Amino acid sequence: MEQAAPEDITALREAFGVDDGGESALGWEAVRAFEAEHGVVLPEPYRTFVAEVTDGSFQGPPEFGLVGLAELPSDWHSDGTDLKPAEPFPLTEAWLWEADESPFEDPEAVVDQVLNHGSLVLGTDGCAMNWHLVVTGPQRGHIWHITDVGALPFGAEFGHTTSAPGFAGWVRHWAAGKEWFDAESAQ
Repeated sequence: MEQAAPEDITALREAFGVDDGGESALGWEAVRAFEAEHGVVLPEPYRTFVAEVTDGSFQGPPEFGLVGLAELPSDWHSDGTDLKPAEPFPLTEAWLWEADESPFEDPEAVVDQVLNHGSLVLGTDGCAMNWHLVVTGPQRGHIWHITDVGALPFGAEFGHTTSAPGFAGWVRHWAAGKEWFDAESAQ
């Protein structure tokens, strides 16, 4: 099983200012219970973060804070019963369904899968602009920004940001005070 890099956990703890001895964390038993219930193994370092550091934070990221492992932002489109983290996340590249011609036979079904399959919602920037951590499928471990008009992967390899990919890269980017999509301004 993969392990979180100690330097990532240290950076995450510092970014969120958590020094409560793990009191705000879920603990390993709760994390394993969540994984068993949903048929997934959470990607590192997020897995260790919620087990040992904290389960959510009001300070962010994103704009309205990091929601807990089993929580959803207040502006979420449903009660959450349609979430299927064990089903593979369907995308491997950005897709703006409001602007692009769909590469899919049934685009509405794929939009539903993007919103509900293979990821956990980390939080919202408001107005249904949500950040997801992909937990199953080829994009496992990557962060995606999913809105009402499309979905965009986060990380320098995708060309929209200068940040490292994954949960630790996403948090470090936020902690550094950078704009989310800063690749254009870095050129």
